[in-house]
Amino acid sequence: MTEERSKLDTTVPHSARIWNYWLGGKDNFEADRAAGDEVIAHIPDIPVGARSERAFLKRVVTYLVEEAGIRQFLDVGTGLPSADNTHEVAQSLDPSCRVLYVDNDPLVMAHARALLASTPEGACDYVEADLRDPEMILAAARRTLDFTRPIGLMLLGVVNHLMDDEVAYGSVAKLVDAMPAGSHLVLTHSTAEIHGEPMLRVMRETTERGGTPIRARTKAELERFFDGLELLEPGVVTCSRWRPDPAADEPEVYLFAGVARIG
Repeated sequence: MTEERSKLDTTVPHSARIWNYWLGGKDNFEADRAAGDEVIAHIPDIPVGARSERAFLKRVVTYLVEEAGIRQFLDVGTGLPSADNTHEVAQSLDPSCRVLYVDNDPLVMAHARALLASTPEGACDYVEADLRDPEMILAAARRTLDFTRPIGLMLLGVVNHLMDDEVAYGSVAKLVDAMPAGSHLVLTHSTAEIHGEPMLRVMRETTERGGTPIRARTKAELERFFDGLELLEPGVVTCSRWRPDPAADEPEVYLFAGVARIG
């Protein structure tokens, strides 16, 4: 982790804090709110996507605990604490679940350590690290998680901040390759296939303002992250359409999601 990455700069927008603003949270600054409002001006339903991804997290963690037998999670790019965080969902189903949160924003880590408490039976730990450094993440994970048992590898809304394809595919592959058999990869990623040019424009503008760089990838590009894995039905779809609550009637959103079994 470089010194520059570890600095807390509240004068430029940051994706985790913008996301927090869209979810109705208070852990954000003027620059984040201004950037978030600018995006909403172009894409009014952007907060719907944020809430939809949070609902997806709850559904997928429930699936992994109840049906796949997962009891430990590596959550990379966790973002600021909100309702139904990974460990809260998992430990509500089995208090012995263990979770390691990883983020490269010191504000995120400070809030996580202060607000995210584990059950006595389980574990909840935190490390400041970057997805571009999977070896550092894995070294930290081995101190909290048991690599002889399956792990839920959660990459929600983080890979879209890796602008270079070689870095993005390589970093994810290194994490996946280290996972024990029976683990699952859960990945969400921004796309322009729903909103088209307006989405690409707000991504360019956010990056130009000095915010966290972000890019869209197509469904085909996202399917590459699951190459060699057992991609679960219904495949890569917008997160609102991944095994939704039958009573829900959510629109397609700008985040694709996929879940795959490893090994």
